[in-house]
Amino acid sequence: MKKQVYLDYNASAPMIAAAKDAVVAALDIAGNPSSVHGAGRDARKIVDHARRAVAEMVGGDSERIIFTSGGTEANNLALNGLEDVVVLTGAVEHPSVMDARSDARRIAVDGNGVIDLNALEDMLKACQAAGEKVLVSVMLANNETGVIQPVARAALLAREYGAKIHCDAVQAIGRIPVDMGQLLVDMVSVSAHKFGGPKGIGALAIAPGVMLVPQIRGGGQEKYRRGGTENVAGIAGLGAAAARVADRCARADEIRTKRDRLEKEILALAPEVVIVGRDAARLGNTSCLILPGMPGETQVMAMDLAGVAISSGSACSSGKVRESHVLKEMGVAEPGSAIRVSLGPETTDEEIDMFIRVWSRMRGNAERKKLARNAA
Repeated sequence: MKKQVYLDYNASAPMIAAAKDAVVAALDIAGNPSSVHGAGRDARKIVDHARRAVAEMVGGDSERIIFTSGGTEANNLALNGLEDVVVLTGAVEHPSVMDARSDARRIAVDGNGVIDLNALEDMLKACQAAGEKVLVSVMLANNETGVIQPVARAALLAREYGAKIHCDAVQAIGRIPVDMGQLLVDMVSVSAHKFGGPKGIGALAIAPGVMLVPQIRGGGQEKYRRGGTENVAGIAGLGAAAARVADRCARADEIRTKRDRLEKEILALAPEVVIVGRDAARLGNTSCLILPGMPGETQVMAMDLAGVAISSGSACSSGKVRESHVLKEMGVAEPGSAIRVSLGPETTDEEIDMFIRVWSRMRGNAERKKLARNAA
């Protein structure tokens, strides 16, 4: 079989060897971590070790790490776990934040997808005047564009007006440093499979003073914050990946160099291509590229047939393609023509070359078909 070039790290990163080994080892532990016998204590040791690793990764307290089924559940717990609060979210957040609260109020963004801090302050003032308690939720890095948000500055505003702040750091972990203290946030969401851990496991880190109403009840696990027997194998893999996040961050410049070369060569081939968020701070692994006149889904399928895995700037729901809300809020022209290319530590220069060759051939074929149609 032809080896596939995988350039969709923002969707999911390959599991690292240490995480695989940790998962396999944990599968041999029969005990329930809530049991007091030896086998249960063995399982509990795995959970506690991983909890410490996740806490260290985000600069949090191990006693305040809540294991979840992934980033989506972590975000939902954060947005729904505080009682009697008004929720303010950025207009370009992940769907697990956008859909978690139907009554959430949206913070406008500029043309690069960066939240408008003046608009946020106006909203906080209005909430304060109305006597409302507030939770602000702002992602650290956008999953579609890689644009980095000014979370610490938003947090300073939130504190000034007595609001709590949550940060969805799912796309940022392993790509830029994440520290709750430096970000000044009250809650941080993470998801293991974005930085080399297994799928289906994540965590919500909470600061002292944050009291959450559990959304899953029964059993009293996670200090009564999230019921249900812990996914010991998944947690083991998360912990192993968390312990190696610094190694991934150390390679950020190397990855950025590859990404920058990809963008430079694409623009040399096709100056009409738009690089979304190019003028803002971005993750060094992410490119959101718009080729005017060619649907993103068509590009994704053509690239896949040639052995290159990327994703579209559109979201697919129930088999129907819809325009990206992120690009729409940014006012981007032709958002349906966007693709996302996202790199990781395993990405090679040869794979970048392969992407450029295949993309160039795809564009050339499209141009020839267009000329033929016009001639007819």
